[in-house]
Amino acid sequence: MQPVRIPDRKQIAAKAKGAFVGLAVGDALGATTEFMTPEEIKLQYDVHKQMIGKGWLYLKAGQVTDDTEMSMCIGRAIQKSRGWNLTAVADEFADWVKGRPVDVGATCARGIRNYILHQTLEAKPSRWSAGNGALMRMLPVALYTLGNENFLAQYVVEQAHLTHNNPLSDAACIFFGRLLHEIMMGAEFGHLLAQTKGFVNEHPDFCYDPYPGKSSAYVVDTVQTVFHFLFSTDNFEDCLIGTVNQGGDADTTGALVGMLAGAFYGIEGIPKRWLKRLDSRVYSEVDALSEYLVNHSPALLPLRNKTEIT
Repeated sequence: MQPVRIPDRKQIAAKAKGAFVGLAVGDALGATTEFMTPEEIKLQYDVHKQMIGKGWLYLKAGQVTDDTEMSMCIGRAIQKSRGWNLTAVADEFADWVKGRPVDVGATCARGIRNYILHQTLEAKPSRWSAGNGALMRMLPVALYTLGNENFLAQYVVEQAHLTHNNPLSDAACIFFGRLLHEIMMGAEFGHLLAQTKGFVNEHPDFCYDPYPGKSSAYVVDTVQTVFHFLFSTDNFEDCLIGTVNQGGDADTTGALVGMLAGAFYGIEGIPKRWLKRLDSRVYSEVDALSEYLVNHSPALLPLRNKTEIT
């Protein structure tokens, strides 16, 4: 049997940084074109590819939205608790909302308000909670559970159900986590594509080929958009530009495709002009959180000094 090479801890940490910074970059770039149509984007920008802020939220260049901010909340909760603690996650969300963030989705706001008022840690199942608010923030859970799919599935759904309790949302959260795990452990493009095709066969709602061309806040549209641009491009820049020029919920599709492409192509694959524009405080925090989450992932401890298995 040929030895199967796995990344060492330093390489894994680098991929984690690429994922978290990529998420923030995608969020900041996509926020400009959120709620616009492709036709409106073309008329105003021709091709939107500069991190200029503005958009419907009137952001500063490099400023992020709820996608990155809620992801950082989960990362902070894990760090402060030194492990997974759903109440700590809910507390971070509550503090974040009380701080009047620049943007918060209606379903997220409702779930967090229920926690503040009633200490509710699980929203009621609802067909109307198939938005992408749970999917957009699951990155820290995936990093912390790297190497343990059971914990991934448990924790990623627990954080989802704080605000979004829907089987489509759950399925997307779990699979994106698994896909990220595959990338972090060095999976090649063809393997990722095969895994995604298997997921789509199991969950045909998410079929993205042919691409339906929708990019709304509905989790199905989001997943289809991310898969289409992830697998039809071969570099981070083209992947993200194609995604955010689709408009719709562009900060979230941008964040998610930035997360996956950032892990796959690495921090070095992200254009420097975007890295320089990204809010420096956000960059510093997501960099530190990504390293912490990987270094404290319980399942990765045996890999500390191991570089290959047979």
